[in-house]
Amino acid sequence: MTQKKVIAFFPEAAYGPALNSVGIAQACKALGHEPIFLTAPDMAGVYSGYGFAEHIVNMAPPMAAEEVAQYWQNFINEHIPNFDKSPYTQIDNYVRDCWDAIVDTAVWAQKDLPQLLAQVSPDLICVDNVILFPAVKQFGKPWVRIISCSENEIPDPQIPPHLSGCGEKDKDCFRAYEDHFHEVIQPIHHRFNEFLAAHREAPYPLGQFFEASPYLNLLLYPEAVKFHRSQPLDPSRFQYLEGCVRQEQAYTLPTFSKNEDQPVIYVSFGSLGCGDTKTLQRLIDALGQLPVRALVNVGTNLDAYAYVPANVILDKWFPQPSVIPQVAAVIHHGGNNTFTECLYFGKPSIIMPYVWDGHDNATRVHETGHGIKMRRNQWTLEELGRNLQTILSDASMKECLAATSAQMHKQAGPSKAARLLDDLLRKHSA
Repeated sequence: MTQKKVIAFFPEAAYGPALNSVGIAQACKALGHEPIFLTAPDMAGVYSGYGFAEHIVNMAPPMAAEEVAQYWQNFINEHIPNFDKSPYTQIDNYVRDCWDAIVDTAVWAQKDLPQLLAQVSPDLICVDNVILFPAVKQFGKPWVRIISCSENEIPDPQIPPHLSGCGEKDKDCFRAYEDHFHEVIQPIHHRFNEFLAAHREAPYPLGQFFEASPYLNLLLYPEAVKFHRSQPLDPSRFQYLEGCVRQEQAYTLPTFSKNEDQPVIYVSFGSLGCGDTKTLQRLIDALGQLPVRALVNVGTNLDAYAYVPANVILDKWFPQPSVIPQVAAVIHHGGNNTFTECLYFGKPSIIMPYVWDGHDNATRVHETGHGIKMRRNQWTLEELGRNLQTILSDASMKECLAATSAQMHKQAGPSKAARLLDDLLRKHSA
């Protein structure tokens, strides 16, 4: 019988990492452990909604909920013009600003984390983030790094740099992206290294903001799309989870007033992309002219859409793991949650990336035959219709997806993660 242990999950304040950690936590709870969540204030309520205790970590100056919402709305509005730029060009704006903000979160979290960890006294800490929190490493208990974004967060000279969107064999793209990234990120990285030194941690090489855990690292990337590394990851420390699909409430497909005999497409650009209502309206209008039905996630912006075609239904949220199995295909932004859920359920996708690892995932789904990569704005109605027809009918793509889905179901990512964490706890409790 498993001895009950407290497992603290500390995911990044974004829905992708948050919900992936929920999936693992659900499986850990089924084994008899007590998962708890450390969370930024703006994600409070997400984890308690799944029945888990929450403990707040301030990762920014204290603000009222309305101020936080307005801050992120301003951030999105400022960067919407950058969403159509190449990954290389985004280094000078979106990527730079994100890393600057991420370093701030680490600095602020260090004010709360030592005392909070002492209070909740976890036996194991699981961090899904892109930056080191010294208090986690120094707490004296095993800590696990969860990598819910593209697996190239763990670098290798033979694979594309993280966030670059480069093809696996495009070495010129590798070098150009990495050189420019290092040039732009240098002052931010220097500030981070000063923070590490102040907390008795060794400096990181330029461009590195986190390290692999010496205990265990869990990569959500499926084996079917993983990169071919020059230095294979040691399976005693690195394990691929084949996705991490959580248990979600049931969903019944609604009745559409048009195209009721046509395939259903699910559309989601994630919580950040929902703020770009102009781009989503253009896609909604286009889908209204095609022989499909569409469910479109628009976040908190339902009131922004004056016209909705009869074959399209909008909502502020969908329980994706319950929706995707029922649709024929998905159009999304390449966030790792939706990326792995589509593969898990064997559904073809069109990925229209705009930021972060969406670029990497879009390239990867295209070059491995699991879907199609498209620009998010520079397309015609004819191109969209042609690509939808391709992913709905391509026999080789269907065969590829079926094989990947079968492999992912066989592994059962959340259960595999829970077993690995349980083994780690047993080893360090002996």
